[in-house]
Amino acid sequence: MNPAYQIPVLFALVGIGIASLATRRLLSLRSKRYPGWRKATEGTVLLLLAVAAAVITASSGFNAAALYRFRHAPPGQTFLVDGHAMRIDCSGSGSPAIILDAGLGNDGLIWGGVQPALAKTTRVCSYDRAGFGWSDTLPPPRDADHIAAELHGLLAAANITGPVVLMGHSIAGMYIRDYATRYPENIAGLIFVDASTPLQNRNPAFKAHPDPGPSQFAAVLKKAAIAAGIPRLLGECSLPFPGFGAQASSLQAEDQCHDRSAAVAGEVESFDRSGEETVHTGPYGTLPILIFSQDPAHTAAQGQPAAVVKEWNQMQEDLKLLSTRSRRIIATGSGHYIQGNRPDLIEREVSIFIEQIRGTTPKPTDYGSTQTK
Repeated sequence: MNPAYQIPVLFALVGIGIASLATRRLLSLRSKRYPGWRKATEGTVLLLLAVAAAVITASSGFNAAALYRFRHAPPGQTFLVDGHAMRIDCSGSGSPAIILDAGLGNDGLIWGGVQPALAKTTRVCSYDRAGFGWSDTLPPPRDADHIAAELHGLLAAANITGPVVLMGHSIAGMYIRDYATRYPENIAGLIFVDASTPLQNRNPAFKAHPDPGPSQFAAVLKKAAIAAGIPRLLGECSLPFPGFGAQASSLQAEDQCHDRSAAVAGEVESFDRSGEETVHTGPYGTLPILIFSQDPAHTAAQGQPAAVVKEWNQMQEDLKLLSTRSRRIIATGSGHYIQGNRPDLIEREVSIFIEQIRGTTPKPTDYGSTQTK
């Protein structure tokens, strides 16, 4: 049984047991020689417990059925890589192919808003790293070396053998650097989308303002709520996603009701290790590189500490040192998820980038520049 719906099924069974026991006890109170106040008090508590257990049973059962249905209809194809299932979804045609790698906590569906438009220019493939989406969970370490090797195996299994452009968001910025260093033969270009940089967590500004994340209790509570189907009851599995087509929006909305905590924890625990593995990657000579960065003014207005905003902006600027053919674009009004905040910019500039690699559009004359668009 797939763990995605195994826990909700367990919750439903426990709920049935609790509801049954509470009901039996409630019915037996009639024959008990208890004072009236005790019968009333205990009866009320048992009735509330039975109703709550029944609601959890129904919610968890429906959640399990929905998860089962969702998990048995993956978009794209699933391949075995060293005995473990990995999903990849390709659309469009042409070369070089773009390989989309999601940020921490996301799977390939996060690219659903821009992939259809990019597929008009070339072949585009989004995929799920281990533990996300439809790809099997793998044990630690979940570091850049392992993740790059798994992607390499997936591309081979999917028969994607021609030149590729790797496009990584957030933490995947380190993963695509690792891949380009280990498997440079078919790399036609790199695209960083507000990408993390190696060992950024050791920067004094980031150390002074660490992301606390949820407490252990809050994490367990959230995991239980997801299993019990509470977010689904609240309608969080059907929220529309601006900029996504109808099918992509539906898939992405449903994706919000899946527990990714184990996969997230694995990559977070290996973050330092991934940084050490990639801190000396590059430079990549004349390899074409395109860098998209969030708008510092927008981020500062959202309450991010000024020191963090400044250092992140500098880290994005430093990515240009990875190649003599690099350019950086600051996405006006965008936060970290540029593919969601400014899909127009991604679609336009990436398409031009691909045509420049092909030689069907004149190459840039402003390598090394930073523009705001």
